[in-house]
Amino acid sequence: MKVLVVGATGGSGLAVTQTLLARGCEVTAFARQPQALGGLPGKLKLLAGDATRTADVDQAVQGHDAVVVALGIRESALQVRLLGSSSTTMDVRSQGTRNVVDAMRRHGVRRLVVQSSYGVGATRDRLPWLYRLVFALLLKPQIADTERQEAIVRASGLEWVLAQPVNLTDEATTTPAHASPSGNIEGMKVSRRQVGDFLADAALNREHQQACVALSARPQKATLPQGALR
Repeated sequence: MKVLVVGATGGSGLAVTQTLLARGCEVTAFARQPQALGGLPGKLKLLAGDATRTADVDQAVQGHDAVVVALGIRESALQVRLLGSSSTTMDVRSQGTRNVVDAMRRHGVRRLVVQSSYGVGATRDRLPWLYRLVFALLLKPQIADTERQEAIVRASGLEWVLAQPVNLTDEATTTPAHASPSGNIEGMKVSRRQVGDFLADAALNREHQQACVALSARPQKATLPQGALR
């Protein structure tokens, strides 16, 4: 299967790229500086481009079976809130996703997987109060853009999946994320590896088609030291 990953050099974009390659897919890594992924093993094509440029995205989408969108702003949230982003347009999620959707329609590519954020859209009212405060004070512009992104996906007419992870970590866990189409979560953390695995699953099968899926890590069960009960 040929899969395009848009935003392939970000944390989740890298994770889904690695998972897809490990599963034998032909992956095109689309990013402004994709050369950072040049050492990954597998059938990998590096394609430089900007998701906010229509021509770049149109060239990238053609010939693929599915597209995974993992766009976002990697700079400090506080810096972005106070000064704006120095390297990424503030509407990168919505504008990039709109370009992807339009290109997919033109080229007949149907399967779309998009990483969004827990606390947006269908899960807005489920967000803990402290996180609502952070969203309102620190992340307001990014959250507004993610709301627009989700609306574009839902109205696309494509075979879409929206993934809504909670707070992302770099833990190297191999346990699958708790994936809930009803918006239930097991906690407020999930690893990028878990998110990458889910995004790959969604691109390769139709289990969660036309669904918005909340992603969280299952709590680790406490274990007693050997001999503790003796």
